[in-house]
Amino acid sequence: MAAIISDKFRIFNAKQFLESLTEGATDTSAERSRMYFFVGRPQPWKANLEVHSQNATAFVVGQEVYVGTYGSTAFRATIAAVYDNALLLTDVFGSNGVNSVPTLGSTLKGRTGGSGGSDTGAEAVSGVYRYATEDVPPLPLDNATEKVNLYDEIIAAKRVTGAYARTVIRRYNWDLVANPKFDSWKPDYSATPGGGGQIGKQTATGQDSISTAKFYVMNSSYEVFKCLYNGEAPGNATGQNATEEPSTSGANYASATGLYTETTGAGYIWKYMFTIPTDDVLKFLSSDFIPVVLSTNATRQATEALAVAGAIDVAIIENAGSGLPASQTLYTSIKGDGTGGKVKFATDGSGTITSAEIEARGSGYTYGNVLLGNGNLYSNAGLSSAVATGAGAKGEIEVILPSQGGHGSDFETELNGKRVMTNIRLTYAEGSGDFPVDNDFRRIGIIKDPFNFGTTTFSTADTLSGLKAVKITGATADFVPDEEITQSTAAGGTAKGTVVSWTLDQGQTTTGVLKYIQVNDTHTTNGVVEAFESNGSNAVTGGLSAASGNVDTGYSNSLLGSTFSSGLANPEIANNSGDVIYIENRRLITRAPDQIEDIKLVIEF
Repeated sequence: MAAIISDKFRIFNAKQFLESLTEGATDTSAERSRMYFFVGRPQPWKANLEVHSQNATAFVVGQEVYVGTYGSTAFRATIAAVYDNALLLTDVFGSNGVNSVPTLGSTLKGRTGGSGGSDTGAEAVSGVYRYATEDVPPLPLDNATEKVNLYDEIIAAKRVTGAYARTVIRRYNWDLVANPKFDSWKPDYSATPGGGGQIGKQTATGQDSISTAKFYVMNSSYEVFKCLYNGEAPGNATGQNATEEPSTSGANYASATGLYTETTGAGYIWKYMFTIPTDDVLKFLSSDFIPVVLSTNATRQATEALAVAGAIDVAIIENAGSGLPASQTLYTSIKGDGTGGKVKFATDGSGTITSAEIEARGSGYTYGNVLLGNGNLYSNAGLSSAVATGAGAKGEIEVILPSQGGHGSDFETELNGKRVMTNIRLTYAEGSGDFPVDNDFRRIGIIKDPFNFGTTTFSTADTLSGLKAVKITGATADFVPDEEITQSTAAGGTAKGTVVSWTLDQGQTTTGVLKYIQVNDTHTTNGVVEAFESNGSNAVTGGLSAASGNVDTGYSNSLLGSTFSSGLANPEIANNSGDVIYIENRRLITRAPDQIEDIKLVIEF
């Protein structure tokens, strides 16, 4: 079946994403999307292996596991942590190096002492395996299980509004070393299909589509220009190198049309599009991307006002020919479904075309042809003084049709704006403590329309905490990030969690807020993640620090972004609510009390 998903569909999706941030009469309108940028995953990346049907002999941290015959095994690794139904592994190796994997359903065996040691007797059946290290984060999975686990590891989230998002395009600077030649904007680039039957048309830089072409530039004053002509001629079929930096200042710029024309070199023709304001330069300009200004931008509005549907700005000599009226300047009309278009060209002594340009742009063209035969040529721009053409005359001039609506009428479509950048700045303990500064994170992403905890009401706050918290009194020492904490429950079970943040109350040494996460594959007891209790008798204890403290059961207040009731606080985000539309696993990003993170996230549709 011969079909494509067009670039315009991708551009449409990018536009819809941005529009969704401001649609609807109120913040809770069904038409509006409430997007949140989140950070999560404070604990280190390690390889994770599900295990099933384990025998009575336990796997032990520090020992090895392997599949097959030890010594020639296709998979072996060191145990970093043991959970009810999973192992965390390091030092993964085997006959295929780090690419070694335990076959699903294979027998996993425990071993101590390496090649000179012996099997421990521990055995289990291998389940799903995901390789990861701190330097090699795992590829995110697009499934429901991944979403649930992701919510368990969210640290905090910040609202993404229209002020924090822009359409962006690939960055091309004015740099004659890095970018000596540009592609002309043309409407007919295409790839050559693999099945044959037709031949595509490439750009000057060898691209198969305008969507990947290098046809615009940002100058040193943050002005963006679109290349309409790159010096293409019979002797330079792919164009020539640029020589002059386009600018809205100087005699080469025509404000009435928004065109900058080189007077030297190849005669490049550039269309001025917009100037990036200082605020957007700071927020959205990156080493790889240029922001497209909002529709309210004055320079964009001025360019849009100049756009004329079907106006033609470029004429190219496809065949210089011969036998045309010699040594003359000639004029001809552009034939097509528009009106008013004219071409001006010159010939030498043999009737060969030496130059061609647009005399009148006209309007309304969706196709256009230039006829050079007898009865079509004139010696004056008014097309009233006909010039006869001999029977053997030949030559070809092509006019380049503009983008739909005219150059500068639809910025996102013309510049292939299929990407959206969000810029989120995390300033210290953002949101009165929602973003802790004493731990790192390894995952970022975007959630659409999460609920407030315990409700089906859309979250609308600027920041949200994703962490559980307990108000501690009488701490014997400081809890440390990433250590496991436990509390014996009244029913005889054990509540478990991993510390994300420990913050002492101002001026205090034994009371503070302990924020933590609970993950279903790490913190289960007899298959269940048990909740910490508002019980002043059963202490909360740190596994590494040996710190111990009691729940302040009398504390019911808001502190550090958490709202406490009897010493306990829930996250502000309802677990597994909303839609996770973007996930990115990363190497660790460390936070500090005096640090600001400026995170630019680019989504390509």
